Parts: sequence; C-alpha cells; structure tokens
Amino acid sequence: MSQVPKVIAEIGCVHGGSLQRAKDLAKLAKLCEADYVKTQKRDPILSTKPEIRDQPHPNPHVAFGKTYLEHRINLELTIDQHAELKTYCESIGITYSSSVWDTISAREIISLNPEFIKIPSACNNNQELMKILRDEYTRDVHISLGMTSSDERPGIFEFWKQHAKRVVFYHCTSAYPCPFDKLYLKEIDQISFYAKPHGFRMGFSNHGYGIAADVAAMVLGAEWIERHFVDDRAYPHTDAAASLEPDGLRKLCRDLRNIHKALDYRPLELDSIEIEQRNKLRVP
Repeated sequence: MSQVPKVIAEIGCVHGGSLQRAKDLAKLAKLCEADYVKTQKRDPILSTKPEIRDQPHPNPHVAFGKTYLEHRINLELTIDQHAELKTYCESIGITYSSSVWDTISAREIISLNPEFIKIPSACNNNQELMKILRDEYTRDVHISLGMTSSDERPGIFEFWKQHAKRVVFYHCTSAYPCPFDKLYLKEIDQISFYAKPHGFRMGFSNHGYGIAADVAAMVLGAEWIERHFVDDRAYPHTDAAASLEPDGLRKLCRDLRNIHKALDYRPLELDSIEIEQRNKLRVP
C-alpha cells in the first residue's frame, strides 16, 4: 500500500440546516486531522418518495418538521451556502465535497467543481444521475455500493469502466448503526478482485461502531475511509448514532497513519534499533 488512506468526515445533514454549524463541524474535522469534510445536497421534492412526503417522521425526536417533506426541506443548505462552506473549508485547509441525491443537486454541486462528488447507496441505481456525473463532470466520482446485490454490481462497474481511473467504489452496509457481524469486510476483497484490474479504486464507508473495522479495511485494500461525524452523538439526528465524535475521529486518523507505517517488510539486514539491543542483550 503506497499511500495513507484518505479520511472523509461525513457531516451529512447533522448541520441541521445551519451553515454556521456546518462550518463548526468542518473545523472540528480539520482539528481531528481528517482530509475531507463531506455534506449532502438534495432537492427535497425529487429525493423524497411521494407516499411519505405528508407523513410525519417515524422518529419525532429527530424530526426537523411536522411532515417528512418539511423535515427534508429544513435540513437543506442552499447551493450558495454550499459554495460558502467550500470556500471556508479551503481557508482552514480541509477539502470540501458533497454527496448528491438527484439530478438538480448533481448539476448544482458540479458548478462548484469540488475534487470529487459522491453517489450515495440509495442512488447508485439512478442511471440519469450517474450519466450526469459521468458525462458533465470531469473530476472524481465516489460511489457507495450499499443496497446492491451481487447481481446488480456488474452493471454499475460496466457503466463506469471507461472512466475507471476517476472512480472510487466503497464497500458499505447501509445500516445506521451497523453491527460488526453485518460489516462483511471480506467484500472489499470481492469487489477489488473485479474493480482494481480495471483501474477503479477502493474505499470503505463504515456505519458501525468504534474504529477497529476501518483499520482492517485499510489492510484489506481500502484507500479511502469515510465515517459519519458529529460533535455530540446526543444531537437529535438519525445519523448521529452511527457517527464518530471528535475524539473517535482523531484516534481513527492517528491509528490509520500509524498502522500504515507498520505495514512493511523488515529489512534484509537488521534494523539499527534492533542491532543496538542485540549488541546489549545477546550472549555469545
């Protein structure tokens, strides 16, 4: 493995529709030494199923409106606010990105020209959305493979094969939070077996507990690690329970970099630090 994995702090919509809160979370992510902060952009109408628009949120404790549609509207930042957030991220030295959930949002975020745009698991079957990002955007596209069966993945790979060098596929189990026995980390090997020979890169989007699985994913070949991030898991949002708090994100960044240093072969000759101990302790 030649490079330390890139760490993405996914703040999603835990900014609660507040640009200032989004900036505060970006600054926290930077202090924890994450490489990227990623939010989400949706058109509330296009990304909310008609049959649930007028229904109350199933969990009133985390609702931001009386109906599910109102909840989605109240959680959105405008494209101008996204632009301001991107500028702010650049000013503090962390890179901005966003997931997009619909064609309108895709074109809006493309206008900001971020380093990459992500397609979430819920949208990896949206051919029109993927076509826009493939044909109207020239930078990297990251794609979560949660919610897909093994029969559906070859079609996604084929769709992007001619653009493989700008695509990162993420192994992901779409559960919030996800128990360890449902993480299925060996899928990273399965996906890599097809993807890497074509030039695709691999990532891991972890919605689980702790930080151990992310280190294992790196060892299995994941070059990008994405974790949901929040300042306090008590914050009323459905993503909060599956998010790392600042100390968790800081430790994750630390451990990934340290274990990456350790993933090497020993030299043919004894290392100088071991020679010192050999000279002191080995009895002829």
